[in-house]
Amino acid sequence: MSQTPSPRHSKRHAEILRIVREEGTCSISALADRFGVSHESIRRDVKPLTEIGELLKVHGAVTLPHRVGEARFEKRMRENAYAKRAIAKLAASQINDGDTVLLDTGTTTSVLARELLRRRGLTVVTNSSDIARTLATVNDNIVYMAGGELRGDNGAAFGASAIEFIKRFRVRHVMISIGALDAEAGAMDYNLQEAEFARIALTCGQRASIVTDHSKFGRSGLVSVCGLDGFHQLITDKAPDRELQDALDEAGVETLLAPAEELVRIA
Repeated sequence: MSQTPSPRHSKRHAEILRIVREEGTCSISALADRFGVSHESIRRDVKPLTEIGELLKVHGAVTLPHRVGEARFEKRMRENAYAKRAIAKLAASQINDGDTVLLDTGTTTSVLARELLRRRGLTVVTNSSDIARTLATVNDNIVYMAGGELRGDNGAAFGASAIEFIKRFRVRHVMISIGALDAEAGAMDYNLQEAEFARIALTCGQRASIVTDHSKFGRSGLVSVCGLDGFHQLITDKAPDRELQDALDEAGVETLLAPAEELVRIA
């Protein structure tokens, strides 16, 4: 005779499902920390959920079954989802109705575009088809999308045509995402075309900001975007370590931290 799950376990099952649905993939370790229980307790909790097909186990983590095999960009959209949302909300607060904005392709900037649906009359320049689709034809916005080679993994345009296109614009706000931020190397990325586009984009605005979560701090990317003196503002979710913060302060970069309450998760 099967044992009926306790109300406590049933509630935790529901919370685990909610978390994974919001974040896409969540490690066993992160779930254990969230609920303040052992890894083994979480494994016991997720076992019935995997047996009935609600979740799928993947390399020390759990995900939703239909997410396996989805586009890499879509997976990245769900990584550190709470942090990206908090960063996007704070970044959007810098932008007013009627402002001019340049956004490059990236998961955080795509989340930012959704926050900007609360603004009206924006003029947006981007190389991201996702951002263009989000903000075009709504709220009296004007959207200019760079042309060029369209990459299949993220639907963004790159190459000489895209760079020449954005050079024509001078906007109030430039907000870009990056792959790495280091005290000595500065802002970096892992893709040559993305780094080249971001480097030029930062020169096209009165106020240049990098929007990125703390997981990028201390990393060393493959391609340089710019030194720490190449942008005015860092918008992130957690304070950098002392070495990076000192370097940012010396370069005159303003660090804005997303409000802690935006990151609160109900457990």
